[in-house]
Amino acid sequence: MERYCYTLPGGARLTGYLRDATDPMPAYNVRPAVLVIPGGGYEYCSARESDPVAVQFLQAGYQAFVLEYTVSPTPLRWQPLLDAARAILHMRRNAEALRLDPNRIAVCGFSAGGHLAGCTAMLCDAEPVRTALGITGREAQPNAVILAYPVITSGPLGHQGSFDQLAGEDDALRAVLSLEHQVRDDLPPFFVWHTGEDTTVPVQNSLMLVTALAEHHVPCEFHLFPHGVHGSSTCTQEVGTPYPHNAVWVRLCTEWLADVFDFSLR
Repeated sequence: MERYCYTLPGGARLTGYLRDATDPMPAYNVRPAVLVIPGGGYEYCSARESDPVAVQFLQAGYQAFVLEYTVSPTPLRWQPLLDAARAILHMRRNAEALRLDPNRIAVCGFSAGGHLAGCTAMLCDAEPVRTALGITGREAQPNAVILAYPVITSGPLGHQGSFDQLAGEDDALRAVLSLEHQVRDDLPPFFVWHTGEDTTVPVQNSLMLVTALAEHHVPCEFHLFPHGVHGSSTCTQEVGTPYPHNAVWVRLCTEWLADVFDFSLR
């Protein structure tokens, strides 16, 4: 395994965990990739939602990356999305060196990182992104989206702290970043999970998103677990939130992604 580190323009850090290329397994020298985007309310990047998650995808055969995106100064406005879009562009433009398939890149975001991951799918071609990155279309859009207890709405049921960090008192920007209103027909497939006991980001966030995805006929797999606190990551003792039943989301997700990307080690 190779550890890869790269500082993106603007200071965000991209860390990759790359499976080695080997002569005995030539069919797997180029692999799909997953970009993990941790949560933290846009105030910090949660360690519990970084490496422990990336290792799960690495074990499933993917090239795994973690993004430490910008969290200051506030309001952040478009900067975290620029970081995420730059990370995807960097992965695509350096696909050969990183031994990944540029057409099979998934993002996996948690909480506020789930909001950021959703933004990469829905707002990657917004004018501020196109102008800052010098792109014309959806070069920075992922091919699949995985969201864990995501922040979605800036409305009454939203996590207001995340939107305060992003948009401050800019009501127009808060509305643009309310993702239940940004769903469209041509989005990549989604995998979403949440818990009914989440008191930090209410499950209605995911329900709003899943409803909008269904209305636009976007493929989506959704799992609602009855128990579990916010920020439970892989739901294991390692991350301090052992929920053995909920931990099945990792297997369900990697099986789903294997189907979406037509990729399996078995």
